Amino acid sequence: MGAKLGGGGGSRYTVEQNSDINVTPFVDIMLVLLIIFMVSAPMATVSIKLDLPPASAPLNPLEEKKDPVFVSIQDKDTYYVGTKQVTIETLAADLAAALASPNPTDERVLVRAQPDVEYEEFMKVLNELQENGYFKIGLINEDIS
Repeated sequence: MGAKLGGGGGSRYTVEQNSDINVTPFVDIMLVLLIIFMVSAPMATVSIKLDLPPASAPLNPLEEKKDPVFVSIQDKDTYYVGTKQVTIETLAADLAAALASPNPTDERVLVRAQPDVEYEEFMKVLNELQENGYFKIGLINEDIS
C-alpha cells in the first residue's frame, strides 16, 4: 500500500492513500509458476513404446470352429470329458478321443469344477493333463448344471 506525502492543497504533511493495486509481484509469481509447470510437465508424462505386430486376417476364415471340450470336476473322483464320465487314469485317452484331432495335445482344453471341489482334486486333474502333454489349458468359472 502506498502513501503520498505532501502535494495539492492543505497541510504540508497531509497523508493521502493510494488505492492503485501493485500487480508486479503477482505477475512475477505467475511467470515463475508458468516456467515451473512448463519444465515439469514433460517429466510427468509417462510413455511406453509398444511394438505391435501388424494386423492380419485369419488363415482360414471359412474353416468351422470346433466346439470346445470341457473337463468337468463334479466331486471327489468324479470327472467328465464332455458328457462322458471318466476316471483319472483314463482322462488323457478319453480327452484325446473327444478332441478327435491328429495332434490332440495342440488343442485347447477347458477345465471347470464345482465350487465345493477341493484344491487337491483340481490340481490332480491339471497335473494329469500336463503329464500327458496338454499345456493349452483354460480355466472356466461358471456353475455346472
